[in-house]
Amino acid sequence: MPQTALYPWISSAETRIGVYNGVETALSFGDPASELAALHSGCGIFSLAWRGRINVAGKDRVRWLHNMVTNNVRDLPVNRGKYNFVLNAQGRILGDLYIYNRGESLIMETDASQAEALLTTMKRFIIMDKVELTSAGDALLTLGLCGPKAESVLASAGINATGMEPLELRDLSVDGISITLVRGPEQRPGWFELWLDADQAQNLWTKLISSGAQPVGAEALEMWRVLRGIPNYGQDIRDRDLPQETEQMQALTFTKGCYIGQEIVERIRARGQVHRKFTGFVFSERVPAPGKYEADGRALAEITTIARVPAPGGDKNIGLGYVRREALAAGPKIDLNGLEATVVELPFQGLVFEKI
Repeated sequence: MPQTALYPWISSAETRIGVYNGVETALSFGDPASELAALHSGCGIFSLAWRGRINVAGKDRVRWLHNMVTNNVRDLPVNRGKYNFVLNAQGRILGDLYIYNRGESLIMETDASQAEALLTTMKRFIIMDKVELTSAGDALLTLGLCGPKAESVLASAGINATGMEPLELRDLSVDGISITLVRGPEQRPGWFELWLDADQAQNLWTKLISSGAQPVGAEALEMWRVLRGIPNYGQDIRDRDLPQETEQMQALTFTKGCYIGQEIVERIRARGQVHRKFTGFVFSERVPAPGKYEADGRALAEITTIARVPAPGGDKNIGLGYVRREALAAGPKIDLNGLEATVVELPFQGLVFEKI
């Protein structure tokens, strides 16, 4: 099993080590609720060792990749990125990824658990094209910062994030450490990533903590992800799902030429909507199991993720999943085999929580 490069120096008496997204990493540094609060109101620092990168080189790289994914790669400015889906011919989602233009190459960034399958799938479509796909391997590590104070923590560490746009990259050096600073997408407010050599990660980790960042484990990150309504591929998005069902419209453009699965995406657009949508759920103390639920022999909803999160007035049980649009005609409350659930828009901010 892959092990986070931070493992030798994040472990302590308070640290709980476990598996998240297929990687052995820190689940908590002692208090997940406090760590979640840092992501909401301060600045949390964490390893993103489960993220991987694929380099795309060759003179045909832009045209080829533009024709492979759902968003506009051809017009992507240097050091900017976009979120994308990779589809099959039936319009089903085979994977999700961020694509960045690095000038002489493109970078595809995704969960490491997807990387091998995406490489295998996409290489099949390199016919006469001058394109080379190579994994970035373990030499690079990603550290993450998140929270309303993240930019000020970076500044205290000598890292200038001023004026960065969503999914912008900036190459910098701090104390002789070369880093690529990445501003997160709009769906991840206050989110920054730092790409750097793995052997320099400990020094930067220590510097950022001394600048005011609080270590955060994967349990708090997972709660933050659910509260923000961010789907996880392989869990909330699967290869049977259609792009518009996921509500991730930032992955789509309707002004480009042909790409694999485009006919289905355009057909759905012309029809107006799909029958189900990705959404949030609030549960009572009794929580349904993940899976599909029916009413009168017809599909009603599907629960894909469940989380128990700290909230004003006591912990809340919430979830992510899909609901049939017609099931909401009578209101937001639905019955899941005798358990009540309330369907809510994502993210959860302003609904049952004071501040997300």
